[in-house]
Amino acid sequence: MVNFLVKTIANAVALAVAVWLLDDITLAGGDTGEKTLTLVLVALIFGLVNLVVKPIAKLLSFPVMILTLGLFALVVNALMLLLTSWLAGLADLAFHVDGFWTAVLGGLVISIVSWAVNMLLPDGD
Repeated sequence: MVNFLVKTIANAVALAVAVWLLDDITLAGGDTGEKTLTLVLVALIFGLVNLVVKPIAKLLSFPVMILTLGLFALVVNALMLLLTSWLAGLADLAFHVDGFWTAVLGGLVISIVSWAVNMLLPDGD
């Protein structure tokens, strides 16, 4: 349970940094509380997408991953972020990623920030 909370917090912080750094990743809404709740809900969707869809996408793209020496993982991360944006739109959450290249940069930012936050937060082990 603690590990789940840590990963959700890390994803929410990473998404917030991506929104802050990249103009084409937007988080609309009212006050800070609404935006925080939206970020947490989007982080939950992002975590679910990474838990369910990402392993399948990595398995199917394994030959391309080998050929590109792992750089295709950036494309997979971008697609997961675009899928999260689409699902957030279906859930009527004010989070949107505009364009593939923004998603590539956003995926890179989210990966780095999420890794750093996971290093700082305890995971219960």
